[in-house]
Amino acid sequence: MQESQTAQSNTGLIYGLNDRPPVREAIFAAIQHLLAIFVAIITPPLIIAGALKLDLETTSFLVSMSLFASGISTFIQCKRIGGIGTGLLCIQGTSFSFIGPIISVGMLGGLPLIFGTCIVASSVEMVISRILKYTRKIITPLVSGIVVTLIGMSLIKVGITACGGGVSAQSNGTFGSFENLGLALLVLILIILFNRSSNRYLRMSSIVIGLIIGYLVAWGLGRIDFSAVQSFGGFNIPLPFKYGLDFDFSAFIALGLIFLITAIEAYGDITANSLISGEPVEGKVFIKRASGGILADGFNSMLAGILNSFPNSVFAQNNGMIQLTGVASRYVGYYIAGFLILLGLFPSVGLIFSLMPEPVLGGATLLMFGTVASAGIRIIAAQKINRKATLVIALSFALGLSVEMVPEILCQFPESIKNIFSSGITTGGVTAIISNALIRMKE
Repeated sequence: MQESQTAQSNTGLIYGLNDRPPVREAIFAAIQHLLAIFVAIITPPLIIAGALKLDLETTSFLVSMSLFASGISTFIQCKRIGGIGTGLLCIQGTSFSFIGPIISVGMLGGLPLIFGTCIVASSVEMVISRILKYTRKIITPLVSGIVVTLIGMSLIKVGITACGGGVSAQSNGTFGSFENLGLALLVLILIILFNRSSNRYLRMSSIVIGLIIGYLVAWGLGRIDFSAVQSFGGFNIPLPFKYGLDFDFSAFIALGLIFLITAIEAYGDITANSLISGEPVEGKVFIKRASGGILADGFNSMLAGILNSFPNSVFAQNNGMIQLTGVASRYVGYYIAGFLILLGLFPSVGLIFSLMPEPVLGGATLLMFGTVASAGIRIIAAQKINRKATLVIALSFALGLSVEMVPEILCQFPESIKNIFSSGITTGGVTAIISNALIRMKE
């Protein structure tokens, strides 16, 4: 107890990890966390559904299940069940890192192939959690930085396509219209303005406010058709394996690599979370916590696939929220998990967001994806950039961005090779791992 109080005084926390805040304060802290993560959780299913041209009902269900799966995953991380989880105030949600490869897999075999392959590929992260100290020697911060930057750069293409009106606008000839670009620009400017506010609540909810105003403007322009929805009522019953399962080895390789990188990212996020929460960042307790957190990352992604949702990962933005509120109590995580599960059970939430015009979503995601790329650049910049590191960076970006910009370069290769390396993230990531390992072996 004395150690807990000392940790709190050193970190400026109001409530430490194992403190139980009063219900009112716990709910207030939970709502602040929800504002920071809500859009990030629902955005991947909206983008993937748009790219795969899924109908409104399917899109709505995917959004709802993303919220539901995130709630269960967050509870497991905070509670730590049988060695699975961190036991920290650690929030999980659908991961941006998988969007590009999942869209590629979806083009190949639809939702059954996405969910089947994700369930199997999640085992990669679970295995890494058991051999963490060895993988960290191969997947160095330089490699992680390169892959995170490539993820951001690849997703910017998805974001700008949404700003122009998305796939539907490309087919009906309205892509890049002034109305589409104007809506996207409005949302982008609003988010920047609110994000620069000195009021912390406006800053935290900048993306939510930007999307709501953009949504209302789009509605005023007649861009939202509520009559397309039969009913906003009812109750969503989670149906495991609703869309069936399929598997493809080349898709497994592409997704497995992202799970590998996600494990290393999760390690960094758990380290930051432990530090902010006044908990140890080395020694047996920390290693046990980090291994349990990464194991939960993989297990929760498998669970998400079973529940018809996309891979889950630890959210870094909530570390900043702990620092901002001074509340590190893992019991707040139970409230967050409960809110997410409730939101996922009501189809009206998914339906309302499924009707959002792509330019409105694009205005927000363009900035979010740019932030992902800048986070990767920041990781790279924190490393010692010598001649050998420069070679690894140059080679990884050259090959990764080549297949992203000119996918036709792989047209003569067998289908299985094309499926693996058509993603710039996969190509650049594999290149970074191999070139970095070869240089280390030579040294």
